[in-house]
Amino acid sequence: MGWWTTFAGSFALAAGLAVASAKAETVRFWYHFDNPANPMSALVSAFEKANPGIKIQAENVPWNSYYDNLYTSLVGGNAPDAAMVKLFAQPQLMEMGALEPLNRRLDAWPGKADLLDNLLTLNKAPDGKQYYLPIQYVVLYLYYRADLFAEAGLKPPATCEDFREAASKLTKAPERYGFGLRGGKGGWDQWGAFVLSQGGDLKPGGLTNPRAVAANQWVIDLFRKDKVIPPSAPNDGFQEIIAAFKAGKTAMTIHHIGSSKDLVAALGNKVSAVPVPTCGGGRWTSYGDESLAVFSSSKAKDAAWKWISFLAEGENNVAFNSATGQLTVTRSGSQNWTLHERRFVDATVQSLPFAKVLPQTAATSEFVNTAWQTEMQRALTGQITSQQMMGELDKLFTP
Repeated sequence: MGWWTTFAGSFALAAGLAVASAKAETVRFWYHFDNPANPMSALVSAFEKANPGIKIQAENVPWNSYYDNLYTSLVGGNAPDAAMVKLFAQPQLMEMGALEPLNRRLDAWPGKADLLDNLLTLNKAPDGKQYYLPIQYVVLYLYYRADLFAEAGLKPPATCEDFREAASKLTKAPERYGFGLRGGKGGWDQWGAFVLSQGGDLKPGGLTNPRAVAANQWVIDLFRKDKVIPPSAPNDGFQEIIAAFKAGKTAMTIHHIGSSKDLVAALGNKVSAVPVPTCGGGRWTSYGDESLAVFSSSKAKDAAWKWISFLAEGENNVAFNSATGQLTVTRSGSQNWTLHERRFVDATVQSLPFAKVLPQTAATSEFVNTAWQTEMQRALTGQITSQQMMGELDKLFTP
């Protein structure tokens, strides 16, 4: 082979690499992690090695300004190609025409079969399309003090009747109460396990039907009549219910796997968990979401899909969630999950099939952020009846 042939071959190779480099697509991706142990760089490297024609520009955007920045970037024409998103933002993003439908890509994606049951249904948009790819999740379940249950010869409650009986037997007021109710902000999802499971619904008339009013009265009676809930409950928030549970001042409470490490550190095997009880033949628990979306303004939609679907697959998703404290969305990852104790993983996975999300409306936002806690506190303190409480809340959803 002569020097010219060698030179020509080298030149052609260099030219080819230059062309390939010029054609490489860049995917801008926004996410929010507050964990210093951030696995994103390793995930980007692994993806780019497997997809040499795509470059990922991943930016960790502070949570406090995340959505302000995202909406501003979409309006200003400088949006990322893909980003982490929550369900509460979906209506506004749809109204802006910002979301790329993912149905066709999802159906062709081999990883779809590995997603846990109900995740795609929970994330489906009101128009029936799929704009979100689940990336992590939590659901609420019942934490119980296994040591106190054992002392009392009780099994964890499977029904509301079991729950009430256990709460009564475990109450030794004023030192200990059966259940730690979060009557302050954020407590609606505890309440939902007992009320939204029994005919309650956030729609016109959905809170004032007889079953829903009776279920709400049942919760009020736990506090006012049975006295199995601490007197501080009307004002208790997250910190108070967890502190009381750790201190043995309550024997049960409701939260998700995000609290498990702290509780295990304090209590070891004295704490365990099961799905929330069945009430009136129904079951309801709250789903906490985080997903990924591709934006309609992207010039690299296929590359952006490759990236977000990579993050939702098997061990990649496990690595992603090592920084979030939430759970993998895959069956394979759930089976081998080691970042939380197995009993809390099992309670979560077992709860997912009956988990629900609230309607994505302005009325729901008001219900969650202000109205529920105001009316619940009034009902717990005897200022209004169950019927009056539910009537006030129903007004939010009645045109």
